[in-house]
Amino acid sequence: MDSHGWDARYEEKELVWPGEPNLFLPPIVESLTPGTALDLACGEGRNAIWLARGGWDVTAVDFSPVGIEKGRQIAGDTSVEWVVADVTSYEAERRFDLVMIVYVHMLDDDTGNLFDRAITALAPGGTLIGVGHALRNLTEGVGGPPYPEILWTAERIAPFLKGLDIVELAERLRPVDDSDIPAIDLLIHATKP
Repeated sequence: MDSHGWDARYEEKELVWPGEPNLFLPPIVESLTPGTALDLACGEGRNAIWLARGGWDVTAVDFSPVGIEKGRQIAGDTSVEWVVADVTSYEAERRFDLVMIVYVHMLDDDTGNLFDRAITALAPGGTLIGVGHALRNLTEGVGGPPYPEILWTAERIAPFLKGLDIVELAERLRPVDDSDIPAIDLLIHATKP
């Protein structure tokens, strides 16, 4: 989906995503000292705002001007640097202690560009967190895009993480409201030497 498609989706209702951060972020982030953070493909900014309220200096990037504007409104007085840009070509002007990629699903070339940009933006000693819908979610989970070629597996994502120290690259179950079946996500937790 292009930026116009996401603009339309964000305009459809008040919030496309819940206001709280992705459930896999707090256990990792709370063990880190707040510093600089980059949220790539931030959408309406739920994770960026949560980080900023926790003392992080956050830059949030998304190609949807509507999503970015909603993030600004939701953030209120919370300080976040909002940037409208395509994450596959965005070049950060500084290095970050934390870089996040949460539910960004694209074909391999674009996924490779995204992770190259994320790793370049990561400061030495920094942490990369990624969360994506797992391929197995199509048959055994619930939610996410129905296109196998863009869903995440450890085998597909691992080559994009070269040069990082992998702490965790594994599937995680995520409860879903109004469903007896959990979603299956792939979690990336890695650090840059």
